[in-house]
Amino acid sequence: MTRSTATSLRGGARTDGGYAAGSLTVHRSPAEIAPVTRALRSAGRKIALVPTMGALHEGHRELIRHARRAPGAVVPVVSIFVNPLQFGAGEDLARYPRPLEADLEACREERVELVFLPGVGDMYPDGADTTVTPGALGDRLEGAVRPGHFAGVLTVVTKLFHIVAPDFAFFGEKDYQQLILVKKMVRDLDFPVSVVGVPTVREPDGLALSSRNVYLSPEDRPRAATLQRALAAGAAVSARGPQAVLDAAREALATEPALQVEYLELTDPDLGPEPQQGRARLLVAARLGGTRLIDNVPVQL
Repeated sequence: MTRSTATSLRGGARTDGGYAAGSLTVHRSPAEIAPVTRALRSAGRKIALVPTMGALHEGHRELIRHARRAPGAVVPVVSIFVNPLQFGAGEDLARYPRPLEADLEACREERVELVFLPGVGDMYPDGADTTVTPGALGDRLEGAVRPGHFAGVLTVVTKLFHIVAPDFAFFGEKDYQQLILVKKMVRDLDFPVSVVGVPTVREPDGLALSSRNVYLSPEDRPRAATLQRALAAGAAVSARGPQAVLDAAREALATEPALQVEYLELTDPDLGPEPQQGRARLLVAARLGGTRLIDNVPVQL
């Protein structure tokens, strides 16, 4: 595979793989970006990684803003990589949106200085077949519906952590099980990274922002907000206990016959057994037409 030189979108091509403060520099291989981030850390800077699959929306921008506000002299790094390992058979890998120029413009508008934009061959060279096993939690909820998904997620996150060597990594709470599994992996495997969850960003009608929302038909788009309304209905009766929460959420979901609910569960904040009081998490997944939607909210029982 031919390696591209690091390119500054303001300052022109760079031939030294270096870092130009104030410009947006794109690095396309681990060999390009790793020495840059390590040199920055040696100079006393902090690296804040925002891992994405591109198709950046306001939720991703909020992750970047949180990264910029991390303590210390922070350099935000955004990775853009559509990770084939986390897509199952029949999923939307081929059609997943890839608006690269718009993504780079969004990064520039958010004052990102380093973008890591590897290809599949850069992340998974020929013969690479080692993966990270997520454990029992990886087989529940999303893992039960999408077998192998979280092994793909944790494998690419592990590689990004090794390549970029961040001090902080920012993940959205919309993909709540992913966030919990990444935190667990960091704890279990002693990664020197602080994982930060960022609250879900929503459309005005409550729909959680997602790159896959572009798949929704004009007819299905207003129906999709039913998920958030169901979660809100459950949270609103939390003082009456866990069964009331689930019953209220199910009743709200039932108002939209087009929704095919895959799961609705109330768990503790770490996705353990349903609690009877205290902090909890209410999670839902459903299909609407050809689009799969997930959402969740915190609940105080």
